[in-house]
Amino acid sequence: MAALVEHVVGGGCTGLFVLGGCGEGAWLTTGQRDGIVRAAVKAAAGRVPVLAAVMLPSTGPATEAARRARAEGADAVVVGSPYYFAVDGGGHRRHVEAVLEAAGLPGLLYNIPQCTHAILAADTVAALARDSRVLGMKDSAGDFLTFQRYLAVKRERPDFRVLQGQESLLASSVLHGGDGAVPGVANIAPRLCVDLVRAAHAGDSARATQLQEQVTGLTRVYEQGHWLPALKHACAKLGIGNGRPAPPLEPAEPAARAAIADLLARHT
Repeated sequence: MAALVEHVVGGGCTGLFVLGGCGEGAWLTTGQRDGIVRAAVKAAAGRVPVLAAVMLPSTGPATEAARRARAEGADAVVVGSPYYFAVDGGGHRRHVEAVLEAAGLPGLLYNIPQCTHAILAADTVAALARDSRVLGMKDSAGDFLTFQRYLAVKRERPDFRVLQGQESLLASSVLHGGDGAVPGVANIAPRLCVDLVRAAHAGDSARATQLQEQVTGLTRVYEQGHWLPALKHACAKLGIGNGRPAPPLEPAEPAARAAIADLLARHT
């Protein structure tokens, strides 16, 4: 974790988001999650905020995880939809409100329906955004129309941060008014992602588009077998971690490892 934090912060990133999809939070034990938050907070040493995801299937486990994240020093929590059983907009709101109350910390919403099988509707997000404890949201759905609906929330609350998690949409999202990005490939190439966001914020669409092509090329790492062991192996090639994912997944296969090495050589 110390090596990863130095790599990401040294690359110019302004925050750490732990225990999300790339961080395997939903698949780890309580003790493992505690240890990751503790290690991230220690390594960050106050340089950037640490946002700890509590992406667990129901309100009870998520509120418990939020309290533990606060105890380990997290600066904010990241909370999304309950899953396994379906809930409506009211259920989403009650879930988020309970987690924030338990945490005693601000929170970032997280829309990732490919994992939760539920979408945080724009009107639900708008309702939650009336609570000043809700800092903003990360959207990883890859649906640009929905992303634009989230951006509309900023009309009523300009300081509500809307962040893109889908790598192929980074440049377009920031050029259209998004605040930034939380991309998985920033674990590999943080400076590339930071430069892209900065170029888009500056209105340099040509530069942002050029960097977007590099980011999109790097995302081919995800295509080398299962995306998560592939990402873990890419980090290991950079000297970060051992490449082993949480069970029941297994490390990347030899053919995937060779392809990943080639992609890193070309795009980092």
